[in-house]
Amino acid sequence: MSPGQPLPATPPPSAASASMRSNRHRDTAPELRLRRALHALGHRYRVSLPVQAGGVRVRPDIVFPRQRVAVFVDGCFWHCCALHGRRPADPTGYWTAKLDRNVERDRRVTSSLEAEGWRVVRIWEHEPVDEAVTFVAAALVTAPHRRPGQARAGSVPRRGQVTAGSCDGDGPGDGDGSRDRLVR
Repeated sequence: MSPGQPLPATPPPSAASASMRSNRHRDTAPELRLRRALHALGHRYRVSLPVQAGGVRVRPDIVFPRQRVAVFVDGCFWHCCALHGRRPADPTGYWTAKLDRNVERDRRVTSSLEAEGWRVVRIWEHEPVDEAVTFVAAALVTAPHRRPGQARAGSVPRRGQVTAGSCDGDGPGDGDGSRDRLVR
């Protein structure tokens, strides 16, 4: 499904739909654990700060504006984790289309931020907090304090991020045991 295609009118009525509607947009438990750990180490950040990048307005979960580092804590279901993401039974195709659009949006957002000189760190909700803190700290150390328009440093390699493929198992991290992917 392309980004411009509309979703089916409504999700199929189910208990799953009601449960999914009640999920929080911010201040999720994995996000709060990461924020507490970063704060305890002395890192100061903004939460859900709107960032304009390449005509796309995004709200990363955690933002370090001076270092131009954007951190997203991605939920396994909504962002199609290869290890834990699973699609609900859906005869209408609503959830398949919705989840595919989420993955495509993640790619567009990452590309737009990188084009504007931001470092993007995407962390799965199931990753241990100490590993997540290590990924963020590495991005902060290698991200120079700079103004927009200055040259951008290279990407920070990390494990556990989907950069290609979708929830259906074609692409990196498709359950074959290979989880080496790249975060930008």
